[in-house]
Amino acid sequence: MASPRSAVLTASVLLACTALMAAFVPSPVASRPAAQTVPAAALSAAAIAAPTAAYAEEGSSVWIPALSAVGAGFAIGLAAIGSGVGQGIASGRCIDGISRQPEVADDLRGVLLLSLAFMESLTIYGLVIALVLLFANPLIK
Repeated sequence: MASPRSAVLTASVLLACTALMAAFVPSPVASRPAAQTVPAAALSAAAIAAPTAAYAEEGSSVWIPALSAVGAGFAIGLAAIGSGVGQGIASGRCIDGISRQPEVADDLRGVLLLSLAFMESLTIYGLVIALVLLFANPLIK
């Protein structure tokens, strides 16, 4: 039963991709009809049916682990980028403050270290989410 369902879903995804290509990529043929419109219902049906291709075969779906790996990459990448930018901005502002008022260097240094620890904890949360998606994924049975 999985093969016909998979074939139908694959055909619907290919049909939707063809419709999108025809809508956005001009054809080299000079004699084209003035307006080629695909009904919105057909595109909506293909968009709704496409995610179910991940469950075409219950036992051997590779979509969920593959997309989990992509999600893990995004999680750790965005967490590292965001934390790195935030730490750089905070450190730069602290150095500016210390250079303007050297007498408050001890106070600024303490606040800076505390804020850097909080920023780094957010990166560690991103790492934990990535590790959960890779090794203890709740979506995989």
